[in-house]
Amino acid sequence: MKKTTHLFGVLLLFVATTFSCQQSDSSVTLDTRVPQSVLSQLTSLGFDVNNKAPFKFQDGYLVEGDIYLTNQDLAEMKAGTRVPEAEQYSTNNLVKGTPRNIKVYMSSTTFGSSYIAALDVAIARYNAQHLTLTFTRVTSSTGANMKFTTLARSDERSGVLGSSGFPTSSGNPYGTIQLSRILISTYGLSKNGIATIIAHEMGHCIGFRHTDYFNRAISCGGSPYNETAGTDGANHIDGTPTGATEAAQSWMLACTDGGDRPFNADDQVALNVLY
Repeated sequence: MKKTTHLFGVLLLFVATTFSCQQSDSSVTLDTRVPQSVLSQLTSLGFDVNNKAPFKFQDGYLVEGDIYLTNQDLAEMKAGTRVPEAEQYSTNNLVKGTPRNIKVYMSSTTFGSSYIAALDVAIARYNAQHLTLTFTRVTSSTGANMKFTTLARSDERSGVLGSSGFPTSSGNPYGTIQLSRILISTYGLSKNGIATIIAHEMGHCIGFRHTDYFNRAISCGGSPYNETAGTDGANHIDGTPTGATEAAQSWMLACTDGGDRPFNADDQVALNVLY
């Protein structure tokens, strides 16, 4: 087995394949709990149901690794169109009302001090860019714009490390990031490795698609495949290069080895163009 860990995220559902050699992309089979009618609808909307099989998740489905869609989301979607291949992508909906401070809550009782420290690193990375979006960790869930919650144990055991979504049509960041509590105990991730996962999920919440959206094989390996734009959009961000490489180590690549991945130069351009 290749000595890397594939962590899929929205940005990132994150599926582990190395630390425990638990599962790989090719080993994931179509979950029979997903009705054929839903699979057909996902296909018509432009989602990939073959390379990364969707499965029943809470009150909806987890698609392409970490895109959480409810039945209501599916009912409101229309067929998407493909866009040109380029490196950095954003969704159609972005956070509005900037300059804006986003309050982020993570329970220290639930996640522990190591996760809190990793969240602080992720927030510091964003704030160091001097964007019109800033982030503040708060100690109460009341009034928080982003809240971290735990994944179900069954999802953790199946290899899911994190899940989030895209901004709302009204211009608010996606409000919930679900995070695994076994990133240290099972996968042995460092503080900065967890911070990278957290920053990736926060990136989805404010409107970033995967850097290798047009060909996830760039960071995940295997056969080339395109996530497609779907109805969320995958819009090229001005000033970023065409093409993507694993060596560039963008924080929004679809897969990671679980290591530290701070913003590279192109990531910083993308962040500053949007915010």
